[in-house]
Amino acid sequence: MPGGRLTQTERQQIALGLADGLAYAEIARGLDRPTSTVTREVMRNGGPTAYRADLAHRATERRAHRRRQAAPRGAEAPPQAHGRDAEAVREYEEVFTTVLMGSGMPTMMSRVMACLTLTDAGSLTASELVQRLKVSPASISKAIAFLESQGLVRRERDERRRERYVVDDDIWYQSMMASARSTAQIVEIARQGVGVLGPDTPAAARLENVARFLDFVSESIARAAEQAREILHTKPETASRGTDTPGTGLG
Repeated sequence: MPGGRLTQTERQQIALGLADGLAYAEIARGLDRPTSTVTREVMRNGGPTAYRADLAHRATERRAHRRRQAAPRGAEAPPQAHGRDAEAVREYEEVFTTVLMGSGMPTMMSRVMACLTLTDAGSLTASELVQRLKVSPASISKAIAFLESQGLVRRERDERRRERYVVDDDIWYQSMMASARSTAQIVEIARQGVGVLGPDTPAAARLENVARFLDFVSESIARAAEQAREILHTKPETASRGTDTPGTGLG
């Protein structure tokens, strides 16, 4: 299987595959590349509907040039826990981040969420996030505030009274329930509009259809989240809180 950076010809093949409606895995097989390579390439360069081979190639060259300028001489990747491949972890975190971005999450919020998710401890302090992602404390603070508002991160104090930001299985449950509650609010407002606009009008009929659809969806989300939490939730053995090995969540 070939390694290294994608060539311009390979990027053109990716663009053709996307235009033909091929899945990432199918495109990757045609290139003899990992599916993750194609996924990362597309998501970081506009997504499946806006990907252009020439623009993607130039953007990659610019990013590589910036990394060469920024990297200090002799710098080595931090050590990895559990014998992990540092480069593989870095590349996977990049894929994870770009997929979160593709779902609509802003860039910095996606980077923070990916970094937290890929630590064994599942939690980091603000200073640890700043060090790993090489960004300002203000950027971390803004990202955490957004993720917290979405129910994706919670705060807790460790034994040293430091504030830690945590992601775990229950966070995703809470986020899904928050989404269901938000959808239920739209249902309530839509049904109020039916009364305001008159039940026999086209606009009111549209709102009623919206309400019925979203009501079904929100109830289904809540029910599925409850069932999944009860059936699938497990507590894997983890390292003691706050003792995560450096380098397990690279930025």
